[in-house]
This record gives sequence, C-alpha cells and structure tokens, in this order.
Amino acid sequence: MTKDTPKMPSSRQPGLTGFALTYPTGTHIEPHSHDVHQLIHAISGTMRVYTKKQLWVLPVGRALWIPAKTEHEIRCNGAVKMRTAYLSPAYTDFPEYLQVLSISPLLREVLVRLAEGAEQVLQGPLALVLLHEIKHADTEALLLPLPADKRIAILAASLRSNPESHKTITDWAKELGFSERNLIRRIREVTGMTFRELRRQTRVITAIEKLAEGQTVTNVALDVGFETPSAFISAFKTVTGLTPKQFGIRLS
Repeated sequence: MTKDTPKMPSSRQPGLTGFALTYPTGTHIEPHSHDVHQLIHAISGTMRVYTKKQLWVLPVGRALWIPAKTEHEIRCNGAVKMRTAYLSPAYTDFPEYLQVLSISPLLREVLVRLAEGAEQVLQGPLALVLLHEIKHADTEALLLPLPADKRIAILAASLRSNPESHKTITDWAKELGFSERNLIRRIREVTGMTFRELRRQTRVITAIEKLAEGQTVTNVALDVGFETPSAFISAFKTVTGLTPKQFGIRLS
C-alpha cells in the first residue's frame, strides 16, 4: 500500500464506512486490495481502474463495484474528487466480480453524505438505501480486456494508444506472425470479441474519456478513428445503449 492508497478509517457504522478523497490529475494509486467490498465513485474527474485482466473507465455518473480482496490500481484523469464506500463482506447478495453501475441521483447523494460524514443517527437508514440502490442499479460495459497472451496484448495496447489507426486484421497478422485465420480465432479466444468489436469498444471507451473532458462529439469522433460523426454515434450507441448526447447528460 502506497501513500496514495487510502487507509481504512475506523467505522462509524459497523460494516459500512464512507470516505471522501481528492487527487490531482495524473495520480497513480498503485496495486492494492481491501478486505472489504468497495464502491468507488467520483463527483469530478475520470478514473481508469485496472485489474490483472481488465481496464475499467469510470466517468462522473458511474460507480465501480469492487468485491473484497480484488487487487486493483487507479489512474486519475483530471482532478478527481472521489466519494467511496467500504462495505463489510458480511453484506451478502452482491456481485462476485467488478461491475460499473449507473449512479442514480439518490445513490449519488447517499454516497456523498456517507463520505462527508453523516450524523450517527443517519448511518443505519443511509446504509439501507445504499444497499438497495447498489442492488438495483443498471450496469454498463465500460471495460476493455487486458489480454494475457503477449501478442494479443500488443495489439490491444496499440488500439488503446492509437484508436484512430486503420490497420487491418491482415496488417496485424503479418506484424504479429499469425495467419489471418489464426489471429481472428485467437483474438476471440482471448478477449471474447472479434477484432472489429474490440476496436469499436476501444474507440468508444477512449471517446468517453474525451467527452468527459468537454470535447465536442465531432472532434472526438475524428480523434478516435471514425470517418463521420454519424458512424461514431452509431458505434457509441451499440456499445453503451446511449447516444453521446444522452451519455453526456449523465456526466454533468
């Protein structure tokens, strides 16, 4: 645990603790885990949360459910005002894996109130509301695979670094030493996606971070490799279920 990793404070409510933290842009919280569940949320800024197998992007309006003992690290894009809750593993019926949750106005206010020090008398009622809202929140697929296969990892990292690239599957097969058919099969085996789906998912995830910074839809569409804004909007809706405009409303 590094100096950037929050230490668990003494709980004011058995099994549930709220915490408010602020990090400057570029902060890296190195790999760590907690003995308790964590719900991580920011009221400003965007976070990238890494596990060994996946990368999660967390803009304003979303929270990440992190089960107890899950190793993760965090990188902050922009000044991040984190509002988080730690929950005892004694709380049951929660997912055993990471999930991005849409934050309802009620869940946001409960998190903020807990993190900023709710009165003792409110701890129990707020806990009940928090647990209910977590269990009933919508989930969002704001994640990218981090492949263990070294050659597929090179491809995936390149897509993240250069989402605007138009290198084809044929180009990648030659570069990585695969036949085109074997590369197509290997990408699906390792990531659960086709090459086209992986590139689209990467472009949209990258676009979400740029939209969170206040960039325009047209500029973002071109920056991440789409030829037209309409093509970008179509891909964005396929991945998120929302248009960029609808998604942007939740960033405010």
